[in-house]
Amino acid sequence: MSNDIDTLATALYVTIDDLVKARPDLAPRRPVIGFVLRLTDAELVTLAVMQALLGYTSEARWLRHARKHLGHMFRYLPQQPGYNKRLRNAAGLITAAIRVLATDTSLWTDDVWVADSTPVECGRSRETVKRSDLAGWAEYGYCASHSRYFWGLRLHLIATLGGLPVGFALTGAKADERETLMGILGADPALTSQRPEQTLICDTNYFGAGFESELAATGLRLLRPARKGELERPGVALFKPLRQVVESINQTLKAQLDLEPHGGRTTAGVTVRVLQRILALTAALWHNDTTSAPVHRSLIAYDH
Repeated sequence: MSNDIDTLATALYVTIDDLVKARPDLAPRRPVIGFVLRLTDAELVTLAVMQALLGYTSEARWLRHARKHLGHMFRYLPQQPGYNKRLRNAAGLITAAIRVLATDTSLWTDDVWVADSTPVECGRSRETVKRSDLAGWAEYGYCASHSRYFWGLRLHLIATLGGLPVGFALTGAKADERETLMGILGADPALTSQRPEQTLICDTNYFGAGFESELAATGLRLLRPARKGELERPGVALFKPLRQVVESINQTLKAQLDLEPHGGRTTAGVTVRVLQRILALTAALWHNDTTSAPVHRSLIAYDH
């Protein structure tokens, strides 16, 4: 098996098709009689992953490209409004696909996780802020890593050191990172119940005796740098190199998978576009792991 976009797409299509057959409840609801799909759900998800990997943020431009170059893979392609609507309706299937692919890699059993959040900007002008359908969820926040204010959301991510997404949440820009992390873990208790000796590496924003006690109750051991005025904490020698790991994972999502110029204008639109990019990253890692590629988080083979 080779590492290229066509091979990944074929392997992904087969996996998603098997998932839909095994779990038909994951597919969007449709009339039982008189409804024939010209583009299957597996084809739709595969098409969405290819869009993210090839760097097309515009759905209209992507479909024009696909019609000209991908006719050998997709016998039918919808117009942009239909593609957009079906993609939004497939959010549940995309979420399930992320987990299925992740658990099918050797990276899933990594006993060290990293956690952090990164901005997902949704608008820059004051007029956009006043008129956007995202108002009330999106809000003003500050990104310390880039020393800038932004209006939008935050993607909270738990990942392995190899960059594999394990858990994630999309919140307002001011959401407390500690509460969100506990929410991710609480929504999926099996994540920690099956990993009694798991280590979690975070930055100084994940602090507090109560927070550490909550993590310890789930079986997680927290490693983070000491805050100002605190005594030196264990594992300090690990933080500098491993801090760069989580930053590079976020950079992969932003620079290579266009997380911030997502183009979403509604809650459902932004949500599915973020899920689309997490699935694309997971699919690339999954395929690289399957083909024994030397670098798991390299997307170079799939961006052209």
